[in-house]
Amino acid sequence: MASSDIDVMSALVGDPQVMRYYSAPKTREQAADWISWSRAHHAAYGFGLWISETVAGEFIGDCGLTWQEVNRAPQTEVGYHVRSELQGLGYATEAGAACLEFARDHTDADCVVGIIHPENRPSERAAEEIGMTLVGDDQGSSFLRRVSSVAVQCASSGAR
Repeated sequence: MASSDIDVMSALVGDPQVMRYYSAPKTREQAADWISWSRAHHAAYGFGLWISETVAGEFIGDCGLTWQEVNRAPQTEVGYHVRSELQGLGYATEAGAACLEFARDHTDADCVVGIIHPENRPSERAAEEIGMTLVGDDQGSSFLRRVSSVAVQCASSGAR
């Protein structure tokens, strides 16, 4: 994700349908902050959010791995946002699976979590399709968030 992605990211996180499970859609300035935060996260930890595109180069959304606090403990989270007109076509599942593969091959994470609003059934289905199971609720947040998890195993030596 680069600062040059501001137009597509602003449209994505500014879309009320895409952001319906957040407190509000993001402004262009907040989208720029989102990009800056992701770039800083990537520089610090070696992973962050990435732009998701089709093979033909059409912008789909964003996806990636970030550190998030879950029940007051740091966890590696997989997340994804898909343009509203492309939702329901399997892109979130494909992006999530690619992120898990990256986590398996390039991080020391024992598990990866998905933090999902309890009414966001499509995101829950995508998480289930990549092997995640519901493990509980995040009690450390100001609003209820469901937490799903999947073990991440090292491709070369088994479990990490």
